[in-house]
Amino acid sequence: MTYPDPNTIDRVGVIGAGTIGASWTALFLARGMTVKVFDPSPEGETMVRDYVANAWDSLTKLGQVAENADPDAVSFYTDAAEAARDVPFIQESVPEKIEIKHDVYGQIEPALAPETIIATSSSGLLIKEMQAGLKDPSRLILAHPFNPPHLIPLVELLGNEKTDPAALDWAEGFFEDRCNKQTIRVLKEVPAHVANRLQAALWREAIHLVLEGVASVEDVDKAVVHGPGLRWAVMGPHMLFNLGSGGKGMEMFIERFGPSFKTWWASMGSPELTPEAAKIIADGCRDEEAGRDFQELTAERDRKLVAIMNGTQGN
Repeated sequence: MTYPDPNTIDRVGVIGAGTIGASWTALFLARGMTVKVFDPSPEGETMVRDYVANAWDSLTKLGQVAENADPDAVSFYTDAAEAARDVPFIQESVPEKIEIKHDVYGQIEPALAPETIIATSSSGLLIKEMQAGLKDPSRLILAHPFNPPHLIPLVELLGNEKTDPAALDWAEGFFEDRCNKQTIRVLKEVPAHVANRLQAALWREAIHLVLEGVASVEDVDKAVVHGPGLRWAVMGPHMLFNLGSGGKGMEMFIERFGPSFKTWWASMGSPELTPEAAKIIADGCRDEEAGRDFQELTAERDRKLVAIMNGTQGN
């Protein structure tokens, strides 16, 4: 299959306009594309327009808004096939239920051009399960973002033996060159891909520390924000520990600190998310909110993300 030059893409479809779909819509609009959005909810259009309006300032500060970008270059459909018609690329973000995915794929596939690529934002379903909803599975790839997609650069790309390898190569070019994202290739399919597994591992131990009375919810969060989180914003764990060798290499670091890590790992917990545990964590989050509402906290997150990314761009 021959796909169009990723840099020439000027229109895309967004199928499913919840929080993730709305965030993708904001990014695509900022990059100068027109966007066709499908969502069956009567509130979908209002929600997406409000989301785009709120996101535009952050996108502008990040330098993501192209000269020809128009936040109103978006149309809305309650017919999935109409939203998918006459677009070379679709970002699908419908709910994480396989029957919903298959139903939507069945609606849009007859309307697709042969070269149209479908990228699913799925975080929990296997790509082979989703491909079963398509007559031509070669056009479906996983393009999993890290929330919120309009701000966080990461996109995890994955295909399998049924996927056209050229579709993955095309998606890499589209996201990196056309959308200013950073992509990684997931080489083997595992539940939750890569980034979500990493954050799940951290959260598991964060919950364990709270339930064991080692620290409060607020102080565990502070430990991440004012400690390793700062380093992780600029380098990954392997390279950071490599630097911890003082220039003597990872082999020396592991030789010196490996026994300590083995002891730490052995002491880490596997907490159960029981109702009692959920209440403890939820109460801690309410204390940490300190009277701020959801909108204020979201705005704070986005403002700080923009500041961090503007400070690390190009590094």
